[in-house]
Order: sequence, then structure tokens, then C-alpha cells
Amino acid sequence: MRIIFCHLLLTLLACTAVADSAPAKSTTDRPPNIVFILADDLGVYDLHCYGRADHHTPNLDRLAAQGKRFTTAFCAQPICSPSRAAILTGKTPARLHLTTYLPGRQDLPSQLVLHPVIEKQVPLTEKMWPHYFKAAGYASIAIGKWHVGGKGFGPLDFGFDAEHPGKANTPPSASEGGKGEFELTAAAETFMEANKERPFVVYLAHNTPHIHYSASPERIAANAQAFEPVYAAVIESLDASVGRLLTKIDTLGIADRTIVIFTSDNGGLHVPEGDHQRVTHNGPFRAGKGYGYEGGLRIPLIVRWPNHVPAGVVTDTAMVNTDWLPTLLELTGQPAPTGLDGTSIAGLLTAGQATTERSFYWHFPHYTNQGGRPCGVIRTGQWKLIEYFDDQSVELYDLAADTGETTNLAAANPERVGKMRAELAAWRTRNNAQSNSPNPGCNPQAFRSLYVDFDPSRFAPTTARPDQWQAVQAWRKGMDAPDKGR
Repeated sequence: MRIIFCHLLLTLLACTAVADSAPAKSTTDRPPNIVFILADDLGVYDLHCYGRADHHTPNLDRLAAQGKRFTTAFCAQPICSPSRAAILTGKTPARLHLTTYLPGRQDLPSQLVLHPVIEKQVPLTEKMWPHYFKAAGYASIAIGKWHVGGKGFGPLDFGFDAEHPGKANTPPSASEGGKGEFELTAAAETFMEANKERPFVVYLAHNTPHIHYSASPERIAANAQAFEPVYAAVIESLDASVGRLLTKIDTLGIADRTIVIFTSDNGGLHVPEGDHQRVTHNGPFRAGKGYGYEGGLRIPLIVRWPNHVPAGVVTDTAMVNTDWLPTLLELTGQPAPTGLDGTSIAGLLTAGQATTERSFYWHFPHYTNQGGRPCGVIRTGQWKLIEYFDDQSVELYDLAADTGETTNLAAANPERVGKMRAELAAWRTRNNAQSNSPNPGCNPQAFRSLYVDFDPSRFAPTTARPDQWQAVQAWRKGMDAPDKGR
């Protein structure tokens, strides 16, 4: 408790110092505030406003009704650290050489190829949000999960005025959820109160609903009919914390000059992991966190800015979270820097302007704890290609006709496959992407057992039969075994 108090006290002192460090501008010539709320492993199908009937998210539903909701928002990587690095730098994980979670998964005999050696943090030579916003008079704070670098590579080292890490797990109570949601929200409220007379950036990165999670008995009971009652209760706590933050913004009288963004770092976890026998599902989309399929890449995204972003709008225009830095700079009237990989979608947000058609690329040369394999992905329009780096196989999907990526059309479209693979390879070259190397210690039988005999990407939680649940749980034990295929 004393440690928590000290963290909060330091945050309060930093907030006061920031608030007193610059003269306030009038509300008419002041750029908008930014409140960026990032969930952890929240799937695209986890919110009621995205069609999840068994989850209760009234506050996020209201936020969507007051702003713009995206149905085709992508993460820069279907796993945490690289996606967060892309948000904060505006650069693709391939170019940063930070392509999986930190510190990364060890190499194992069940792999056909070895992982590349990644950066263990975002280098200090990279510029994050504060570098740009501080010049425009913004105060900034990073709250909650960081996960893009350890000591010496934290928020303050990248220019944030204050930080408040909080706790990833907390005992659920009448005043707190199981993931510290309300304590993190309180830190955001304190910072906004202290800096309400000047523009500010709140980067609020929740730990919710990443495993391991828990919730109060009352919330669990209220969600007894959900696919996974504890998970549904955790989502409800997250929603309540967002509602509290929105109320604070209203109380401070700054709603009309505050851009609120709610999103997730990657898709939801669709297979058992840890002590959670079931977690969530991603609706019509295949697989989840750790995969290059839509269930891993699609994320929820809601943006509200009264009188600037039209209310009650749903868009299927695609974007990727690498776009946030150039977008926010344009929305706040700052010049667009060179050397970023993201594209501003400011015109799409405020005026519904059509965006130039572009390809989206992913470089994910890693085996994952969720059963994903090293792959590259390119999406151009309705067409999506996945190439696997370990066995050189390729998959092609027409997402307009096959949202669930059930039918591989590669064999019937060799010309399209060749063109898309060449474009993906050229993109990797431009970004100096790292590659895999053969694993001399590979156990082919272990590879087949974990990745071929049972394909976890095709496990469908909502329709799985009892024998299929038994199969995925047996697969999970194999993935979690101490030797993992030795």
C-alpha cells in the first residue's frame, strides 16, 4: 500500500509541476486534449456495440453513439509490445525490429525455424508522442501498462511529464476491479484536473482483460449467462471505468475540446491459456491474439470529439494503429513529420473523407504462446495473403466473400499470389525486416503434434463440441509442457 501511495504522490507532484510550467491559452485557440484509452487483449467482438450480446458495455456503447466506430481497424501486430511501439512511434514493428512481446518466447525443438533476435526495447533514438506534443504546449502522462522497454526506457525517458504504472492485478472489491482499472482511472482524473487549463495528453493503457484476470462475485453472478462469466465481468469493470472517466471529462467542462479514443492493442485470446480454460471468442473472425488471421488483427476502435467527429457513425474504412501519431498531429494542428509509416486519417474522422486505397502489411516472424507461426501478411482491398516462413506455405482469402477465412484460394489464383508475395517481399526489404533461420535442433514430430495434427487457428470456441474442447485443452498442455517437444 505504501508503494502505491508513493507512486500516486509522485504523479500528483508531477501533475502540479506540469500545470504550473506554462501559461494557459484561451479555449478558442487551444488545441484539443487527447485521452487515449488502450485495452489489453480486448477482442473486436468483446463489446456490446460490436454485436456481443452476452457482454454489457453501456458506457462504451454510449461513446460509440457519440462518435465514430470502426469495424475494420487493425493492430500493427497481433501481440502486445510491437503494437504499442507502433502506436507510440508511428513506425511499423518490422522497421523497429521489435516484432513480438518483450522479452520474447524462447526457441524450442517444436519450431522449424528460429526466431530473429529482436530489440529488447524501443531505442531512445526513436521519438514518441511527447517529443511532438510538448513543443505545442501539451502536458503528458503515461498511465498503466508500458511494455515497450524496461528501466532506462520508460515513459519519462521518452519525454512524458509524468507516469503512473499502477498494478496489473488487484483484489476485486466494491471500489476496484481485478485489473486495477479504477485506480488507473483515478490517476487520469487527477492529471486532467491539474491540467484542465492547458492541452494535455493522457495515454491510459489498461491491463484489462489480459490473463490472469478476476472479478467480484457480484459481477460474475450478474454475467452468469455469458460465454465466460468472469471474463464478461472484467469487461464490465473496464466499461464502468471508462464511464467514470467520461463523467470526469464532462464535469470539467472539457468534452468539446477533448478527443477520446478507445481501442485495443491486439485481438482477443481465443484458446485456453494459463489457468483459464476458456477466455473469449472473436465472433465471425478466425483465430485471435498471436495470429495473422482477422481475429488477431482486428481491434475495436471508437473515436469521439464533439462537433468535430460526427456522432453515431460506423465506418468500414480500414486503418492500422500505426496511423495514430500522424493523425493526432494533424488533428491538433501540428506539422506531419517525415519518416513515419502511418498515414493520417484525420480527414476520415472529421469529414468522412475517403482515404487513398493502400495495402496493409504485417511481419510476424515468431511462434507464439497461442499457437501462431512465423508469417507475413498483406491485405490489398478485399484480398488477403498469408505466407508462412517455416514451411513456405501460402494462403489467399477473399474477405468480401469469406470473412472467416475458411477457404484458401491460393491454388486457384497463382498470378495474384505471385504479385502479392512480391509486393510483401519488397516491403520487407524497404523496412530492413529481420528473417528466420533454420532450426538445427528441430523435432519434426513435435512440430507436427503442435501445429499440424491440431490446428489451433481453426478452433472455434462458440461451436466447439466437447471432444474439440478436450482436443484444444490437450494441445494446450503440450504447448505448456516444460520441454515443449524436446
